[in-house]
Amino acid sequence: MSRGLVSPSEWATPTTRRVLRGAQGLLLGGLLLTGLGPVLWLAKAAVTPTQDTLRTPLSVFPNGLDLTNLATAWTRVEIDEHFVNTVALAAGSWLVQLVVATTAGYALAVLRPRYGGLVTGVVLGTLFVPSIVLLVPLYLTVVDTGMINTFWAVWLPSGASAFNVVLVRRFFASLPREVFEAARVDGAGPFRVFWSVVLPLSRPVIGVVSVFAVVASWKDFLWPLLVLPDPAVQPLSVRLPALQRYVELDVFLAALAISTVIPVALFLVFQRLFLRGGALEGAVKG
Repeated sequence: MSRGLVSPSEWATPTTRRVLRGAQGLLLGGLLLTGLGPVLWLAKAAVTPTQDTLRTPLSVFPNGLDLTNLATAWTRVEIDEHFVNTVALAAGSWLVQLVVATTAGYALAVLRPRYGGLVTGVVLGTLFVPSIVLLVPLYLTVVDTGMINTFWAVWLPSGASAFNVVLVRRFFASLPREVFEAARVDGAGPFRVFWSVVLPLSRPVIGVVSVFAVVASWKDFLWPLLVLPDPAVQPLSVRLPALQRYVELDVFLAALAISTVIPVALFLVFQRLFLRGGALEGAVKG
């Protein structure tokens, strides 16, 4: 029997039902306004002249559209160059995180080495270490290895994500082991089981890890600022704040709007994985 703040008999009352549904509608509207409001305002401000944005920031195109803002931001602010840098950094970070998370999760959950429990405990322990504590030694390591001003300085450290390893490991542990045993009986080795059996069954969690990896890399500011001091290789998250004082407000807002296209599109593509929770179900049950 389900329990809640409102009993089934109270739900049957028309007055209570109308009040609760109205409250739910107001709550949903407030959430939509809070979540989508800034994004929609940025999209509007990207094609609005500066004077309109300063005088009437909440008006909807009082003096028409100014689509030249987008073209100016793309050429004058060199958004195209930094956009390519951002895509390259996000793609490399995504690949490194995916390889590390899937291989580590496979080794701990499916192969189950003798000291797998100890390794899992160590990985979980790293979740309690603040990332700021590791900033200086990690930076010194990058400097000593000569990776400053190279994308490797961002790609390689991104693979050390204990959250992704734990998430993928628990999802792999929830998969039926009968499938693995059947593959081994057919003569499949560890790599064959991983590539042909485990990965095809793990598309939901791979999608979730992919979204987390790309969004985290796309919005990362501090680490790329430290290891990529050359403006020619900096991503949008680092370069746009540096250019803010040199460009007009409408052009800067247009550049910000362009920089948000990929994360928003990525979420829209994989939104079902988050809304239905199917990708994380196996991890929770594990």
